[in-house]
Amino acid sequence: MPDRVVQDFPLFPLGLVALPAEIVPLHIFEERYRTMIGECLESGREFGIVWAGPDGTNAIGCAMEVTRVLEELPDGRMNILTAGTRPFRVIEERHDLPYPAAVVEFLRDKAEEPSDESAEEAHESYRVLVEEAADRELGDDDLAAMTAYDMAATVDFGLEAKQSLLDLRSENARLKLVARLFRAALKRLDFIERAQVRARSNGRVRF
Repeated sequence: MPDRVVQDFPLFPLGLVALPAEIVPLHIFEERYRTMIGECLESGREFGIVWAGPDGTNAIGCAMEVTRVLEELPDGRMNILTAGTRPFRVIEERHDLPYPAAVVEFLRDKAEEPSDESAEEAHESYRVLVEEAADRELGDDDLAAMTAYDMAATVDFGLEAKQSLLDLRSENARLKLVARLFRAALKRLDFIERAQVRARSNGRVRF
């Protein structure tokens, strides 16, 4: 079955990468985006965030839904909460609407089951990271239900790493990638803690 194609999908190019399951707060102030979000609120439709990076706007982005309007200001600006839903690819830009839009296709993963080994490795790395960074313990049932997107959406990775996750069409590949990212984050966290101890002891951090 071909992926679903939408002809006039609203786009919001930003200097960030959003992932499915990620909560993203947005401040809407430009007239064109106020119009876009207003239409999304009225119709209940999604819009898409695409990363406008140093090499241009990426073709693969994440669809978002507005989950809550936090504040509406007298001049029309608003603060909203949005949640990532599903990845898409831009096929062709549209220039006949009052805001950026495109013909997009929503992307499906490969028909495969993630390996138990990949899932266990990702979940265990995430468990340790959350315990070390947030001093919070996760139950086995909570972890087992989490996808790679669910876990990655709660960690502040770099934009390139997040875009790499969004580009993958395999949950197994995403689980392997987030496991590597979580291990790297743990190493950085360990280094920071050791550096702080050394700094407190003699005012210097030795590399």
